[in-house]
Amino acid sequence: MGRGVKTAVIGGVFAVMVGGAGYGAYNIMSALSGDGGTSGVAAEKKSGPPGKDEVKETTAKFFAAWEEGTVATAASYTNNDAAAERLLTAFGDDAHITDVKITPGTATGTTVPYTVKAKVAYDGKSKPLSYSSKLTVVRGLTSGRALVDWQPSVVHPELKKDDTLVTEQSATPPIEAVGRDGSELTKEKYPSLGPVLDALRDKYGEKAGGTPGIELVVRHDGNGAPDTPLLTLAEGKPGKLTTTISPSAQAAAEKAVKRFAQSSVVAVKPSTGEVLAVANNRTDGFNAAFEGKAAPGSTMKIITAAMLIDNGVTSMNGPAPCPPTATWQSQTFNNLKGMEPNENATLANSFMRSCNTAFIKLVDEKPLTDASLTQEAEQRFGLGQDNWKTGIVSFDGSVPAVGGPDRAAGAIGQGQVQMSPLNMASVTATAITGTFRQPYLVSPKLDDRQLARADGLKASTADQLKQMMRLTATQGTAQEAMAGLGGDIGAKTGSAEVDGNAKSNSWFTGFRGDVAAAAMTEEGGHGGDAAGPIVAAVLRTGG
Repeated sequence: MGRGVKTAVIGGVFAVMVGGAGYGAYNIMSALSGDGGTSGVAAEKKSGPPGKDEVKETTAKFFAAWEEGTVATAASYTNNDAAAERLLTAFGDDAHITDVKITPGTATGTTVPYTVKAKVAYDGKSKPLSYSSKLTVVRGLTSGRALVDWQPSVVHPELKKDDTLVTEQSATPPIEAVGRDGSELTKEKYPSLGPVLDALRDKYGEKAGGTPGIELVVRHDGNGAPDTPLLTLAEGKPGKLTTTISPSAQAAAEKAVKRFAQSSVVAVKPSTGEVLAVANNRTDGFNAAFEGKAAPGSTMKIITAAMLIDNGVTSMNGPAPCPPTATWQSQTFNNLKGMEPNENATLANSFMRSCNTAFIKLVDEKPLTDASLTQEAEQRFGLGQDNWKTGIVSFDGSVPAVGGPDRAAGAIGQGQVQMSPLNMASVTATAITGTFRQPYLVSPKLDDRQLARADGLKASTADQLKQMMRLTATQGTAQEAMAGLGGDIGAKTGSAEVDGNAKSNSWFTGFRGDVAAAAMTEEGGHGGDAAGPIVAAVLRTGG
């Protein structure tokens, strides 16, 4: 299909367009001139980046057609006319957006910012709509024409692939989500809670007792995520939904994750399993704190140490030699650069220094098998069985039973092991109390859901894990990050290499009193360098 405008233009339509404001007159004159190469004169195919005049002309024509609602024409000025026509059609037909006026800003090279002012009208209700976005003009690969590089964000900055805009009566009533102290939780006050609040509304809007209103929303058809409200035309009656969130912990978490890009943190109350805080610093809106799947690095040594103790391989004060290297089925594992070997090390010493080789050496001891770590994670820590019911979508962790090099790698949180910050906060909570309490964000009494169960740890195992985490926080790799925190504290650091990434992921999990928290950031470095300060900041609030 050619990238020119449609050639069938009748006089009546011409009169309407010329009479309109904005780019309408410009657009129809361009259509009559046969911009798409239909004038019978062969135009020379251009190459290289579009020039300043081309950028201005292309955006002017695109904006004019968009304003007039001639979506096929507008789409013809893009490099993906089928996708553009679908979304621009939904803009008018499904989102009920009219009276569009687009004002371009000053171009930077081939990128043009602009503001859109319009009206949303539905079922006798209407409200003004205003927002800013930007587009880029590129050279068409086959035509050589200057074309708008089509992205959903051209229509609205909140739109991503497979998203669309819809105005209708709300699918679910609004909620007034409140924290454990009764104060309201809003996106404005706690920005990274946005996706969480949307998910809570999607699941509990009707149960909370509210009535729906009329809204313009982003519908995420591609991933099943709840709608994202953009504009309320008619207020519904919100139902009140009580969550387990601690506003003080949440505020600390929001501030802490801003220090590092692609960071997430979760805090839980070990004595109950209640989630006290969940925060993400991401550009994609993904709740990685609950749903992330990544190798947890040496924070996994909490579970591995529990496995070694429970199976009688060693104990906190038992032997766990730390040689310079360890070989498992032809694969050599190393320690962090600069770590001094210690052939006389105890498990506590190797744990607090995070010696990889000590754990690699011990996972070959009898009675351990390829399934031992999996069994420990599932039966003791409640992981990997896809049965957590937190109140919103969450990942339960994955510790598959594997042989070969991945069995050894799994012992130090690499290989096929995957966790989220929520999982590791729960691991710490189980380690220090001995009891697995599935984390939750909304009381199970609201919808009679059954929380996951697990055996938990023997009292002696939990006591040893807690002591080793205390040593790590006060004398080991977590000492710097946890410095200045009073009370009963403990921690474990971790870093995990990720294929294709130049930097390692930084992990950290710790406790202070009856608060356990875990964080992950893609900033790299050892766990104490990036994730550590995030966790420490949340623990400092005391929940």
